[in-house]
Amino acid sequence: MSFLITTAKIPAHGRCSIRPPGESQVKDAGQYTTHAVTVLQTSPPSDWPYRCAMSLLRHPVDDAISEHLAYMGESSGADRAWMIEYRPDLLRLRNTHEWCRCRTQPYVAELQDVPTTLIAWLHRFMVQGQAVAIHDVNDMPRTARTIQLEFQRQGNKSVLSVPVFHDGKLHGIIGFDTTVRHRTWSAAEIGATFQCANLIGQARYSNARASKGAALHEGAAPVVYLRMRGVVRGVRPDAIVGVRSAGNYSEIWLEDGSMVLDSRALGVWSSLLPQQRFFRVHRTAIANALHVMDVDRRSVDKWLIRMRAVGGPWPVSRAYRKQLRERMGI
Repeated sequence: MSFLITTAKIPAHGRCSIRPPGESQVKDAGQYTTHAVTVLQTSPPSDWPYRCAMSLLRHPVDDAISEHLAYMGESSGADRAWMIEYRPDLLRLRNTHEWCRCRTQPYVAELQDVPTTLIAWLHRFMVQGQAVAIHDVNDMPRTARTIQLEFQRQGNKSVLSVPVFHDGKLHGIIGFDTTVRHRTWSAAEIGATFQCANLIGQARYSNARASKGAALHEGAAPVVYLRMRGVVRGVRPDAIVGVRSAGNYSEIWLEDGSMVLDSRALGVWSSLLPQQRFFRVHRTAIANALHVMDVDRRSVDKWLIRMRAVGGPWPVSRAYRKQLRERMGI
């Protein structure tokens, strides 16, 4: 089994637990499983959360994060420990802290202002509050090809990624890489890493620190990258009118009337696009509220929306009508 996904719904007090392996839910036989997190009592407790809290109390937050990543990396046998931080719009990210063992190559200088589309497969689990433990980077699903290539470029054999939340919002990811040998992280280590992520989120993103962090990301307008055969095109999110499923691909409809067939599935786009403006209207379609021109409710059984620069109407399924009414104020 190559990798597993671990749910990270951590309560405010930061305690969590991982369901025993026998209770795991198989998502795709032979590839990965999910494990619920409630109250961490299934394995001997790690001292990582205590050490993390003490570092954060004793040192400035950035120094504390660096110190603690080094401690976790050393004690877990990882070759690289790191933290990446999202822009507030979640469309770009940057490597903010990194520890490397011996001759392991650092990448903190390279991974700056990287589009989230690079880690789109991983990002969809992060926004759901799930950790991803990859035992063998060379054995990842086809949909993870882009990030798999990045992991391979970095010489990674195994990777653990844990989301950093504060006040219910995703702010970053902390994790480990191994470059010498494959590694399987224990339930206790994953649970302790969740707790450390919770502490780091509280220390780094509360009150004045959050405003300071947001200021670091101000600058160029956000761009998402569309991936076609042999071509990558950057567009502003507001220029995307809507997205429709096309099997394992997605139709990206743009405000200039063009349509781009992107090589990623709709589920990836539902996690990449800003939720303030984009919302589901059907299990196969996402709409940008800024581009909805008309809502046709004449038929009780068939609601339709018409959007700027899109030739025909799109259906709205019953399950998403309430959300449409709320977004459009109707």
